Amino acid sequence: MKGVVLSLNPYARIVDITHEIPPHDVEAGAFTLLSAYKAFPAPSIHVAVVDPGVGSSRRPLVIAADGQFFVGPDNGIFSYICEREAGHQVFHLTNEKYFRHPVSATFHGRDIFAPVAAALSCGIDVEEFGPAVEDYNRLASLAPEKRRNGTIKARVIHIDRFGNCITNLTEADLTESMIASGVELTIKGRTVRSFKRFFAEETGHRVKLFGLWGSAGFLEIATTNGSAAKLLKVKRGDSVIVHK
Repeated sequence: MKGVVLSLNPYARIVDITHEIPPHDVEAGAFTLLSAYKAFPAPSIHVAVVDPGVGSSRRPLVIAADGQFFVGPDNGIFSYICEREAGHQVFHLTNEKYFRHPVSATFHGRDIFAPVAAALSCGIDVEEFGPAVEDYNRLASLAPEKRRNGTIKARVIHIDRFGNCITNLTEADLTESMIASGVELTIKGRTVRSFKRFFAEETGHRVKLFGLWGSAGFLEIATTNGSAAKLLKVKRGDSVIVHK
C-alpha cells in the first residue's frame, strides 16, 4: 500500500497510526480513528483497512469530514467520525480510473484505497471518485441512553491493551457537578464511586476500581496497575449504569 501511494505521489508523507487492530475488529478500528484524527492537520487523508468483507458487495468509500478525508470500506469503520462531524460527505468509490489494475478481490487496500488516497493527496477533487451516498453503514450510536428514572445507560465501547474499559460517557453526560454530588456507576454487579484525574493519583483511600477521563474524551473505568477488564470480566458492549 505504501509503495502504491509513493509510486503515485513520491512526496507523500505516510504516518502509521497502528497495525495492532485485532483481525476483523471494525469497532476497534472505528474507535482508534475517532481517538486519533483530531491530532492530524487538515487536509490529512486517513486510510483504514479493517475489511472482513473485502471482495464482497460492500462498497468502498471516501468521506470528507472536518477538512480531512477517510478512505476505506463501508462497514461502519467511519461511523463514529460521521456521528461526531456534522456536514460530512460520503462518496461511493466507483471511478475505476483511480484504481490500480487489476483489482485483487482480496486486497482492496492496495488496489483501491491506497491509489485513491494518493490521488486525493495530488489534489483530485473528492467528487471525482464517485456519487454521494447517504445510506452508509453505521455502528451503534455513541450517545448513551437517558432513562426516565434519571439513570443513564452507557456501555463499554473499547478495551485498551492495559485493560482499561472505555465507555461512551463524555463530560456532557457525566458532569463535574454530578461527580461532586456522589454519582455512582454500576458495571457487572460492581459499583464505582471513586474518580481520579490520573492513574497514579492518591485519593486518600484504597479502591480497586475508579473512573477517570481518558485522552479520547470518554470516561474510562480502571484499576491501579492492573486490568479492570479482567477484574470485572467485562467485554465490549457491556452496560454501564449511571445512578445520580
